[in-house]
Amino acid sequence: MHLTPSRSFSRRAGLAALAALGLAIGMPAARAQAVDPALEALIKGPQRSPANSVRDKYRHPAELLTFFGVRPDSTVVEILPGSGGYWTEILAPYLKAHGRYIAANGEKASTSEETRKDNAALAAKLTADPADYGRVEVTEFAADKHAIAPPGSADFVLTFRNIHNWMAAGETKEAFAAFYKALKPGGILGVEEHRGRPDQPQDPLAKSGYVRQDVAVGFAEAAGFRLVGSSEVNANPKDTKDYPAGVWTLPPTYRLKDKDHARYEAIGESDRFVLKFQKPAG
Repeated sequence: MHLTPSRSFSRRAGLAALAALGLAIGMPAARAQAVDPALEALIKGPQRSPANSVRDKYRHPAELLTFFGVRPDSTVVEILPGSGGYWTEILAPYLKAHGRYIAANGEKASTSEETRKDNAALAAKLTADPADYGRVEVTEFAADKHAIAPPGSADFVLTFRNIHNWMAAGETKEAFAAFYKALKPGGILGVEEHRGRPDQPQDPLAKSGYVRQDVAVGFAEAAGFRLVGSSEVNANPKDTKDYPAGVWTLPPTYRLKDKDHARYEAIGESDRFVLKFQKPAG
């Protein structure tokens, strides 16, 4: 399986290192932007579940959505919001009056018990709060098997910590092709992922859950996207990325349960890269 297009890993590793340092890669480094007060209010709003709100210190939702450029009138497709709907709780009410929120969750006909549970839990969440979620549109995502949105209709496609799953399934090419098709010319693909070590070879199946930043850039560029920005808002230098159960050793999963729990709690959630890609306008 090819992890990059024609360019070499070594060149991409250099680019990724520069991005991590906030230096120029043919673009200005990400700068702090003013956050919409309405967005801030929703992040602190009563529609947020405690289980999701407690993760804000690791996920920085206001800074992340502002960096990507999401506005109240945007059409946003979120890939695999899952059962918890962390971003659904923020994006759906933010976009309900003037924009459009599309939740591209798992395939309805999937035989996976996890996918079925995720779909059922999200459906129940939406039904329970029509005031906030009554205008949410649910589509299916399974690589490129379904249209996640009408072609050329989305201002943003956002995916959070999913690339390792597509690598394991051998579906990265198809996934990024689906994003490209859904976006308008000039539309933005926002990507967050557990950041792998640049000094080690990338496992093609990403069994640890970590993905090298240069490898992720390669997937997006191979699909036709252009890297236009990066942010270190979700960086975590405490993350050593060498755990017995991969990234799932850390919170919130704690796959080792009580073993060394305090140690992993002190580390916190994973080190993550945040990348902003654009579909060419012409």
